[in-house]
Amino acid sequence: MKLGAFSISLAVKDIHKSKEFYEKLGFQYKGGNIEQNWIVLKNENAVIGLFQGMFEGNIITFNPGWDGNTQNTDEFDDVRNIQKHLKSLGISLTREADETTTGPEYITLSDPDGNAILIDQHR
Repeated sequence: MKLGAFSISLAVKDIHKSKEFYEKLGFQYKGGNIEQNWIVLKNENAVIGLFQGMFEGNIITFNPGWDGNTQNTDEFDDVRNIQKHLKSLGISLTREADETTTGPEYITLSDPDGNAILIDQHR
């Protein structure tokens, strides 16, 4: 199963302080809009998103169809196929993709410890 690009989405209290902190760790601005309270930072292969006031808790994120630089990959597993596979293994989803559609869609689930996982396909 190809889950695509990996990142961690952090729910932060002060996006400006968080940005400054992660820049000191060597992360550089990759995208987003700080005025809208979200940005993406990267350090080599490590990608983090900083989100202020958008959700509670941190989220493990995968993007089928993207590599670590948000570039399209030739081959990837569609999120609907990932959903079917996970359900066949008995994994419960907290949000399911509409299997009658194509293109962008997402699913959500939690690991056994309650960590939120987002599988978010953008194409």
